[in-house]
Amino acid sequence: MAAERVTRLAVLGSTGSIGVNTLDVVGRNPGRYEIVALTGHRNVKRLAEQCERFRPQYVGLADPAAEPALRAELKARGRVEVEVVVGQAGLAELAALTEVDCVVAGIVGAAGLLPTLAAAEAGKRILLANKEVLVMAGDLFMRAVKASGAVLLPVDSEHNAIFQCLPSHYAAAGLQGSGIRRLLLTASGGPFRTRSAQELIGVTPEEACAHPNWVMGRKISVDSASMMNKGLELIEACFLFATEPARVDVVIHPQSIIHSMVEYADGSVLAQLGNPDMRTPIAHALAWPERIESGVESLDLCKVIGGLHFEAPDQQRFPCLRLAYAAAEQGGSACAVLNAANEIAVAAF
Repeated sequence: MAAERVTRLAVLGSTGSIGVNTLDVVGRNPGRYEIVALTGHRNVKRLAEQCERFRPQYVGLADPAAEPALRAELKARGRVEVEVVVGQAGLAELAALTEVDCVVAGIVGAAGLLPTLAAAEAGKRILLANKEVLVMAGDLFMRAVKASGAVLLPVDSEHNAIFQCLPSHYAAAGLQGSGIRRLLLTASGGPFRTRSAQELIGVTPEEACAHPNWVMGRKISVDSASMMNKGLELIEACFLFATEPARVDVVIHPQSIIHSMVEYADGSVLAQLGNPDMRTPIAHALAWPERIESGVESLDLCKVIGGLHFEAPDQQRFPCLRLAYAAAEQGGSACAVLNAANEIAVAAF
């Protein structure tokens, strides 16, 4: 009976923030998950360390130039039997392996599109943390999910919160048929929420990556500072929950305790609360519809209740959010163009 409950995982982007937190949750639930494949970009030391602990059959490397260094690290740890694949094609191959039940899509940016699409086409259970997949190719990806019978579960804390606040029948009935008026995405406002437009001119990458609440990778941290991250999440929400941009509102909530909300036609607003720790949505998606230990501390309501603050986003000071709404309304290739421009701008910054 215990063997039948083991879920076989491929973790795409295992060396990044989502991957590291996923493996932390897996490690807290021994016997429940088996790591079949891990992939990284070029952090060969961390990838080899993960292989030593979780003993996957396969390891994927996005950067082929780093393959010799990875093999050397694996050999030093006595893991020469691990099969190594490289490049986008190799990562896509691992995402579609027949021996994999569930794929954690944690690769950052456009690089995650092809492997995650391969998982969708193979009918996998997909834990989606890569919002760019839906921003770039939402129609294509959602069609692949539907055609293959894949199960799509959101890992972004905001979308996971919305998912938890929705009724079980919403996918069949739609949001309107479920009595839902609108979705409310919360945003922390990032490290520059209270700075003037003039003060934003001279900010550094280190300042942008110093998020007040969350520990994240550098790219998503910069997106959070510019509020482009919330714009990308708006587009993601439209595809995940089959709704239009006008039914998705963004509200600034600096404490990051309420992760998002759902408003119903009768005036009820359901919210999902928790400490700002990505292990909560990861654990929820890994075990859904069950619940497992995540390692996250209990929320101390006596400290936070009475201290929750909300405000409307300033789309003049943070125009990325305005651009995302415009791209979502326009549709077509506009969202892919928006994402490409942002990735180039962030890399340049």
